[in-house]
Amino acid sequence: MAIIDPLWPRADAWLASASANPGLLVAGVPSSSASLSPSDAWRFPGALRAVLPRFSVFDGESGVDLRAIAVSDLGDWPVDGLDMHTMPVEVRLLAAALDPVPVKAFIGGDNAITRPLVGGLAGGDLSSVGVLTLDAHHDVRLTDAGPTNGSPIRGLIEDGLPAGRVVQVGIHSFANSAEYREYCDDHGIEVITMATVDEVGAGWVVASALNDLARRCSWIYADIDVDVLDLAFAPGCPGARPGGMTPRQLAAACRAIGRHPAVRAADFVEVDPGRDRDGLTAMNTASAFLAFVSGLVEREAA
Repeated sequence: MAIIDPLWPRADAWLASASANPGLLVAGVPSSSASLSPSDAWRFPGALRAVLPRFSVFDGESGVDLRAIAVSDLGDWPVDGLDMHTMPVEVRLLAAALDPVPVKAFIGGDNAITRPLVGGLAGGDLSSVGVLTLDAHHDVRLTDAGPTNGSPIRGLIEDGLPAGRVVQVGIHSFANSAEYREYCDDHGIEVITMATVDEVGAGWVVASALNDLARRCSWIYADIDVDVLDLAFAPGCPGARPGGMTPRQLAAACRAIGRHPAVRAADFVEVDPGRDRDGLTAMNTASAFLAFVSGLVEREAA
C-alpha cells in the first residue's frame, strides 16, 4: 500500500486539480496514424500522466512550487484512430474552440499534431505566429504522401507561415539530408545544431532564439519533439539518435520556453510507450514538461 504524505504533494494531484480559472490548459492529443515509422505514440498522454505521481510539485533548483499556477487538464481529445487526413481537421477545430487561457500544453501523439494545432490556435491566420522547435530533425519532408509526422514545418510554410518565423534547436548529425537543409535555408528557417547547444548551453540558446523570434512575430508556439534527446535517454522515441540532448539540457530548454512571455502554447510529442524501456522516456518527458511549467510560474512572478 502506498503511503500518502501530506507534506510531499505530487505532480499528478496538481494536474488533476481542475481549476475553474486556469493559467495553463493541458490536453492530450492521442494520434499517431500519420507516423512514418509505425508508432503507438497515441498512447503517450496516458503514459505521461501515469508517471507524474513519481514527481513532486517543487522545483528544488529554482525554488518554484508548481501549485502557484492554476491548471486544468481536459483529458484526451477523441482523435485516436482517426486517419492522417481526418485527424488534422478535427484537431484544428478542437484547438480553435479552446477557451482563451494564457498558455496551453498539448501531450501527443506524434509530430503530425503540430501543424493543425498551430493552425487552429491561430484561427487560420499564420501571419502573427512564430514556431520554435526542439528536434533532431527539420520536419520538412514532402507533403505529397499526406500530412505525416515528418512534414509539419513544411506544411505550416505551405499553409502561409511567413519566412523567418521558424527556429530549430538541437538538430543532430546524420539525422537529416542536405536537400532538406537547403529547403530550410531557402525558406528562412534558422537552424541551431547540437554543437551550439553543447558550446553555450541549452537554456541560453533557447532564450536567445525566443527573444530574436519574438521581434518578428506576435506570439510563439513551441514544438518539443522528445527525439531531440540522445537515444540513451529516449528509447521510446523512434527518431532518437546518438548525439542528442541530455535530460538536463532538455529541462533547461523547456524551462526557458515556459519563462518567455511570447510563448502561448507548446506540445510534447513522438514518444511511443511500446518502445520505452523501464519508463525512461516517459520520465524524461515528464521532467521536461514540469520544467516548462516551472518556467511559467517564474514568468507569472516576474
